[in-house]
Order: sequence, then structure tokens, then C-alpha cells
Amino acid sequence: MGFDQELDVTAGWLQAKPGIKWRVTGPGELAAWVADMDFPAPPAVRRALTELAAGGDLGYPSWLQAEGTPVREAFAARMAARYGWKPDPAHAREFTDIIQGLQAVLFAATEPGDAVAMHVPAYPPFLHTLAAMGRRLVPVPVDAAPSAHAGQDGSAFDAERLARDVAAAGARALILVNPQNPSGRSFSRAELDAIAAVADEHDLLVIADEVHADLTYPPSTHTPFGSLPGAAERTVTLTSATKAFNLAGIRCALAHIGSAAVRSAFAELPPLMFGAVSAPGVAATIAAWEHCDDWLDAVLRRLEANRAIIARELGQVGIGYRPPDATYLAWLDCRTLELPADPAAFFLDAAKVRLSPGPDFGPGGDGFARLNFATSEAVLTEICGRMAQAVRGARAG
Repeated sequence: MGFDQELDVTAGWLQAKPGIKWRVTGPGELAAWVADMDFPAPPAVRRALTELAAGGDLGYPSWLQAEGTPVREAFAARMAARYGWKPDPAHAREFTDIIQGLQAVLFAATEPGDAVAMHVPAYPPFLHTLAAMGRRLVPVPVDAAPSAHAGQDGSAFDAERLARDVAAAGARALILVNPQNPSGRSFSRAELDAIAAVADEHDLLVIADEVHADLTYPPSTHTPFGSLPGAAERTVTLTSATKAFNLAGIRCALAHIGSAAVRSAFAELPPLMFGAVSAPGVAATIAAWEHCDDWLDAVLRRLEANRAIIARELGQVGIGYRPPDATYLAWLDCRTLELPADPAAFFLDAAKVRLSPGPDFGPGGDGFARLNFATSEAVLTEICGRMAQAVRGARAG
């Protein structure tokens, strides 16, 4: 079975899966919420895990005696090949996931009460992290950062506003999620240069979450923030294979710590304070990054087609939708439909479609819902058809 055929998943197959995305759905519901793709993991990853288990040795891996895991070299090689960036693998450090990496960096580099800037609406666990760690959010509206496709209407990134806001708050750091979640916007090189200039002027540590980078659609291109001239020394880049290759459960991520100050702060902490990644996580990550780009290409073709399905099916009932530059997440503007502040609750009740509630994403989320379109054409068409019918029914009622 080819990659394209394996992506043609059915609702019945999905509802039998043990993962959280479909396990929490009720009878007759379709899941389009948490950021897991519906597709089976890449065959090369499955083979790597099968071979690891078949070898009979799940004891301590040999890389425990080395300075880090082989994921560091695989990361450096991928960045060089795909983005022309040559990060030093000696400056990398493994974490179990992106959220742990973010929390570890904030713990090492900031203090309770410090201000941290971040584009909003924002990924809910990042908002919860700042609140739980006592860091003050400096919200940067994502509408102030148009995508690489913007500019035809004269809009541009408002670097002056960002500079004013971080200066007024005395911000210590900027969490730069690029591509952005939930909007799916990919920052242009000019926008990143403007952000880098603000970071330099105000001495900001930039924590760049680039986990969705490999899911960028042409003509947009991804530029690692740490690759910008002079930016590496103040940047921590967070990434993993989990989003692009549908491996969230493997619990393996990586931080490239370009900042010498942050590296020194980590060196003063107990070496296993944040735990360690597993042998299966390392094997799956290396297999994904080194052997699964053909699979990723097939997935991107499917996702591009799915972006058009959403525009066709939901646009006709007045749901605002701007096809994302990257990710498999559609940020749906339902504010003109006279629905409650949380449209996801309406669609769950009226259409039996589970979306991510917009208000969970913080400032700017009211009236929106996030739809995960990483599924088959048949399932997505059913999801959109149910939602459109629910809107029509609400209008008729």
C-alpha cells in the first residue's frame, strides 16, 4: 500500500484507535480537536520501533555514556539540509516534549514575576505554563504579525508596537511560535528580521518553538530564527519530529540552546532534573528525520487539498477562514454567525463535531474555534458538511 492510500483513513478505523483524540469522543461524534494527525505513523518509524523491540534489548542504551543522544546530530543534519542552518549539536539538549523544554528554559533563564511576550491567541499549554510559573504575559496580537502572503493591502509587521510593549513591561523573553498556533501563520524573513532587531535592542531571550516548521506550504518558506545573523546567541530553538510525523506519544523533543547564558544556567542544575528521553523516542525521531520525507511529502499533498475543502464547504455558510501558511490547523472565525463566545460548544452539540474552543487560546480567541484538518478527504468532508448544516439549521431556527 502506497503512502497516499494509507492516508485514506475511515471514521470506523479512527474510532477504534486507543489515542486520546478519538477515545474521548461520544457516540456519533467526529474528532477535529487535539493536534494529532489521523494518519498512521510513517512505515519507517514503525519498522524502527519493531526492530528495536525485536532485538530483545530494551535496557540502558549505549548513548547514556555519551554527551547526549544521536538525536542531536540528526537534528543538526536536518537543519543544514532542509533550511541551510548549521546549528552546533553540542549546544543541543533533549527533553520529553516541547512544553517541558519551554518550562525548563523559563525556569533556568527567568524568575517569577518576569514578563514574557508571546503572540496571542496562543497554544493553551503555553498560556497555562506562564500562569503556573508566575511569569507575566505580554500579549502580542497575532494580527500585528501578518503572514508571508500579507503586504498586498499594505499591512506589515508592527515592530514599533512590539518594541513599545516589551519595553513598557520590562520583558525578559519572547516566546516565538513559528509557524504560529492556532493561526497557522508563517513569519516572513522580513518579519523575523524586525523581531530580531527588537530582541537585540531590548535584550530579549527568544524561545523559538518551531515544531510545525516541516509542515509549511509553498510559497511560504520557514526560516529558523536561530539562523538569522546575530540571533543565535540569544535564541533557544525548540523542535521535535512529533507534529510533522505524527509521533506525539514518543515523548522526545530537542532544544538547541544558542544562548551561552542559558547553557551556563542549565550546567548549574542537576543533570537529570528534567528527566531523560527514552530509547524508543530516540529511534523513532531519527527514523522520521532521516527516512520519512517521502511520507511527509504525501501528507503535505493531502493537507493542501484539505485546506481547499475547508474553504469550499465552510466559506459558503459565512465561517471566516484564512488558509494557513503552515500546520494542519484551521482557525475558524465564527463571529458573524451570532453564536456563543465558544463556537466549539455549538458545533459539538449541533453537529457532533469536536473542535478546540477558541477562548482556550487566550486574548483574541472569543468567537473562534480551531479545526484539525489532518485527516482523510472523506472524514473532513463529513466534518465540514455537518458544521455547515448546523449553521444553516441555526439560521432557519
